[in-house]
Amino acid sequence: MSEQALDLRRSVRIVWRHKIVVGIAAALGLAAGAAFTVLHPPMLTSEALVVLPPSAARSIGTQAVIADSDPVLAQAMRQVDPAVTLPTLHSRVQAKSLTPRIISISAQGVTAAQAEDTANAVANSYIAYISSTTIPGGRVTARVLQAATNATGTSLTKRLLIFGGLGVLVGAMVGAIVALAIGRGDRRLRERDEIADAIGVPVLASMPVHRPSDAGGWTKLLEEYRPGAVHAWSLRKTLHHLGLTDVRGGNAGSLTVLSLSSDPRALALGPQLAVYAASLGIPTAFVVGPQQDANATATLRAACDAPPSTQSRRSSHLRVSVRDHDSGDKQPNAPLTVVVTVVDPQTPRVVDTIATTLTVLGVSAGAATAEQLARVAASAAGDGRQIAGILVADPYPTDRTTGRLPQLTPPTHRRRPTRLTGTTTETS
Repeated sequence: MSEQALDLRRSVRIVWRHKIVVGIAAALGLAAGAAFTVLHPPMLTSEALVVLPPSAARSIGTQAVIADSDPVLAQAMRQVDPAVTLPTLHSRVQAKSLTPRIISISAQGVTAAQAEDTANAVANSYIAYISSTTIPGGRVTARVLQAATNATGTSLTKRLLIFGGLGVLVGAMVGAIVALAIGRGDRRLRERDEIADAIGVPVLASMPVHRPSDAGGWTKLLEEYRPGAVHAWSLRKTLHHLGLTDVRGGNAGSLTVLSLSSDPRALALGPQLAVYAASLGIPTAFVVGPQQDANATATLRAACDAPPSTQSRRSSHLRVSVRDHDSGDKQPNAPLTVVVTVVDPQTPRVVDTIATTLTVLGVSAGAATAEQLARVAASAAGDGRQIAGILVADPYPTDRTTGRLPQLTPPTHRRRPTRLTGTTTETS
């Protein structure tokens, strides 16, 4: 039962994640229902009653057949407006006997007037036909007992509501099926727990990120980034967890923020962390290190290469620089160094990046698969580094997970059985 509930919740999340697809499908269903209603408008029905003489009671069944026969309908067609074909009139007219002397002639029409006029036209044509002296079986005198006056049926508005609602329902169901098909084939990780479980590393912090598209945007981020109270506290706890809040006492620390070249949003995690650390009064060196994909950090490198302007509002505790492969291994002279490194998601080579004392992985919600994260973790382990935590960019608002790995409690110590010695056995 629990597995079914989990699968149901996952399906609901997938459908909600692709709500635009479901909404488009529902809108198309509504349009299809409305179009069907317009192309096939509701038919209204009106009824005329014809009374026959007592002598015709024995042949009332035959008279009902004559009432909607081709000769009668062909003559009635001349009075039907708008004009219709004989097969169409056949499909809209029905005659039946109500009593041994009364025949009901009902007709359908798109409008009430059309239904009433058609029923009256057929009734008059029938009376004229059976009153003719040329009819086989002899002349029959009949009259209209009740003319067609009131048409009944489903109104156009009601029919639009019915078929429009059915269209929305069917469209939403089709959209949900399509969303599930897309979502189940999409292996990207969206929840913090999924990201943490992928490599067995806890999520230290999650926050919205700025996504500059040019060097000017990165310069503005380095000068003006100020997290809200909640995210500032999350960043403070991250620095404390990594042991980087006491580096001002002479214990220098360095941190690499790894991200994937296929995940541009995660690139902002490192700069935001460095700017926040500097805002705490920690002298921080922010470094853009060697990259597997230079294009991924081209605008950020340009912003860090440019000398600060005279009106720069960058914190005095923050220094930025760019390191290339031939820059040597000497770290910047700062209590805290934050290095941003972007690796290829398919063939990551962490060994080619700047070595630091700590490494965290930055990833955006819905941007990477478990396989990609595992490749990065394996590459880092191959270089003798362990990923100390994960930073998640732009978490989904619907994500209620935390990314904290469960703490395994050690088994309680069981006391071994005690051997009893020196006991006496009482005998009677």
